[in-house]
Amino acid sequence: MASYIFFFLAGSVYALEQKNQPKIAGEIFGVPVPIGNYYFAKRVVLTFNASWRPVPRDEQQLEDLVWQELIFSYEAFRRGIEATPQEIDERIDKILKAEKVNFDWRKNKKVFETWCKKRLGVSPEVFRNEIAHLIKLEKLRRQVIDSFHPHVTEDEAYKKFLDEYNTLSVELVQFDDLDEAKKFYSQVKKNPSLWEKRKESNPKEFRRPGFVALDFLIHMWGFRREDAYKMLKTKIDDFYPPSPIYRGYGVFKILKVRRAKPEDFNKRKEYYFERVETIKKYEKYKEWVKKLIEDANIKVYIE
Repeated sequence: MASYIFFFLAGSVYALEQKNQPKIAGEIFGVPVPIGNYYFAKRVVLTFNASWRPVPRDEQQLEDLVWQELIFSYEAFRRGIEATPQEIDERIDKILKAEKVNFDWRKNKKVFETWCKKRLGVSPEVFRNEIAHLIKLEKLRRQVIDSFHPHVTEDEAYKKFLDEYNTLSVELVQFDDLDEAKKFYSQVKKNPSLWEKRKESNPKEFRRPGFVALDFLIHMWGFRREDAYKMLKTKIDDFYPPSPIYRGYGVFKILKVRRAKPEDFNKRKEYYFERVETIKKYEKYKEWVKKLIEDANIKVYIE
């Protein structure tokens, strides 16, 4: 069997033999990364979505995600994580079903080869290697997450219950400048009719997140937790002073409120213990990823 500089992608047709002295893309963990492995990972990132990474928004983020992919793949190799032929076949089944193909890829090898080259630009062998790579990284992610066993208190579970059961509907005006937001709030407090007049003349400034849980407003709209709970106690049709949101500042009009009933917590206590535990596990996973990337000590040689 040929010797490879970087073993974790040795099954790929992109892997290059050590005796050929392949061009090196860089290093991770002090191990040289052949240029073929780099392009393999880059192609996977560009072709397939994955739960452990976002869709790259620009060239710099793409490069960062490619090196993260290489690091994850190397870590999966170190842990001995593999993808079985059955797992690969089942994943291909799902992909082709989503693509609505009208042939049996197991029986019609030539048709499958044509589809791979036309649809993906690669041979079936490379396609299988890409799927194997994704399965290994999924297993790595799950293995790491499942290794954490964070402690959860009843107070933490109850807090999450309140965040998800307390529900609020507001209309807000978005401002980039805090002084402008304060000025408008002061005016509308004195003359509430100015709210509708401004909306008629500048409708794009106004937003309605919907009648949603405080948890949604906090994490998706960027409301400060303390502000969300104060709004919950504000009277309907009253205004709430300027506060930070996901972008800039908002001045708020309270439209509807539904407060959580403490007695409902006992009915769903177990669920919220598990909910908080899951959140903590993913927080620890993010910390693990950050440390793994730091430990990899990435050195990039290509432009």
